[in-house]
Amino acid sequence: MTVERVRDNRSEQEFTLTIGDHRAVAAYQQEGDTIVFTHTVVPPEIEGRGVGTKLVHGALDLVRDRGLKVVPQCRFVRSYIEKHPEMRDLLA
Repeated sequence: MTVERVRDNRSEQEFTLTIGDHRAVAAYQQEGDTIVFTHTVVPPEIEGRGVGTKLVHGALDLVRDRGLKVVPQCRFVRSYIEKHPEMRDLLA
């Protein structure tokens, strides 16, 4: 099963991670220099394999690289940041 790296599809405002034929999505809205994560979706076929965690970690790395801040409206993203203190500096 092929795993891609996390990509930022800016036109759709979503970070994506494709595994095989399935695509996990972390949707966002960019407001100035802030990314508001609205929801995360992992297809049932690839749940329970850490896909959501890999997706959010990669998305937050891309956000950091762009010098942006984060508002985690999505509870999955919020939970990830709570469990990973090294990401808390990204909070707006």
